[in-house]
Amino acid sequence: MLYHLLYPLHTQFSVLNVTRYITFRTAAASLTALAISLLLGPWLIRTLREFQVGQVIRQEGPATHRTKAGTPTMGGLLILAASLVPTLLWADLTNVYIWIAVLATSGFGALGFADDYLKVTRRNHHGLIPRYKMGGQILVALCVGLSLMALAHYNLYSTRLIFPFFKGLIPDLGWLYVPFAVLVLVSVTNAVNLTDGLDGLAISTFAIVAAAFTALAYVTGHRILADYLLLVRFAPAGELTIFCGALVGASLGFLWYNSYPAEIFMGDVGSLALGGALGTVAILIKQELMLVIVGGVFVLEALSVIVQVASFKLTGQRVFRMAPLHHHFELIGWSEPKVITRFVILGIIFALLSLTTLKLR
Repeated sequence: MLYHLLYPLHTQFSVLNVTRYITFRTAAASLTALAISLLLGPWLIRTLREFQVGQVIRQEGPATHRTKAGTPTMGGLLILAASLVPTLLWADLTNVYIWIAVLATSGFGALGFADDYLKVTRRNHHGLIPRYKMGGQILVALCVGLSLMALAHYNLYSTRLIFPFFKGLIPDLGWLYVPFAVLVLVSVTNAVNLTDGLDGLAISTFAIVAAAFTALAYVTGHRILADYLLLVRFAPAGELTIFCGALVGASLGFLWYNSYPAEIFMGDVGSLALGGALGTVAILIKQELMLVIVGGVFVLEALSVIVQVASFKLTGQRVFRMAPLHHHFELIGWSEPKVITRFVILGIIFALLSLTTLKLR
C-alpha cells in the first residue's frame, strides 16, 4: 500500500526512488513488523488476561510445565498482525505470489485460531477433533496447490522439482505437484506446531529459518545471483523477500515477550500460521526440498514423534523419554533455557549449512 502510494511520487521527490528496491522495502517491512510486535505486545497480553485466555497444560507433559497454566495464549494473533500488515504496506500488491503467501498464512492461522478457541472455552487441551484439524490443513494446502497449477497453466509457475546438490535433476511433476505441495505444507505446519513446546523455542528457530528464506527469496529473484548459484531464476518471487523480512521482524518482536519465562504463548494460531507461511514460501521460490535442511530442527522434532509412536506400537518400547525431542532432553536433566539455547544453535547451523550448499550442484 505504501509502496503504491510513495513510488509514483519519486519523479517529484527523488529520495522516494529508494522504494523501488526490494532490499529497502524488506528492511522497512522488518522494522515495521518489529515495531508492531513490541508496541502491541503489552496490550495483547493485558487483553488476553482480562478475557482469561490462558494456556491449558497437558497433564501427561513434564511436571515442570504445570506452573505455566494460565499464561496468556493465542499470541499468534500478534505475529499475524505484525507480519501481514507490513507485507501489505511495503510489498507490490499486484504480485499474485504475495497474495498466495498472505492468504495461505491467514488460512492456516484461522484453523489454528479455531483450535485454540475450543481449547480455551472447554478449559482442556483438546481443541479441534484431529481429523477435522488435519482435514482443514489439507484443504488450505490444496487451495495453494491448485492455485499454483492454475498459474502453471499460464506459464507463471513451474511444477519442476529442484533437488539440492543435483544440477541436472529437475523432474516435472505436472499434476502430481498438487499432492506434493499438500504434503509439504501439512508436514511443515505440523512440524512447527510440535516444536512449540518450550518458551521461545519455536519462534526463535522459526526466525532463523525465515531469515535464511529471506536470503533465498532475494537470490531467486535476482538475475545475476540466481545464475551464479545455478538456481531457477523466478523474478516475481523476489517480492517474497519482503514477506519473509516481515516474518523475521514479527518473530523477533514476539520473542521479546515469549522468551523464557514466557509472558505469552503463540498457540496454534501462531504455530500453524508460521508453518504455513514457511511452507508456502519454500514452494513459491522452488526450494521445497531445501526446507528439509534449513528447517532441520523442525524435522528432528517431527521425526522424534514419528519414531516414538512407531516404536511403541511395534515393540511396546519408547525410544525417547518423551516426544517431541525437546521434552526428552528436559527429562534427562537439561534445564529449559539450555534446551532452547542448544536448539537455537542447531537451527543456526542448519541454516548456514543450507546457504553454503547452494553452489554445490
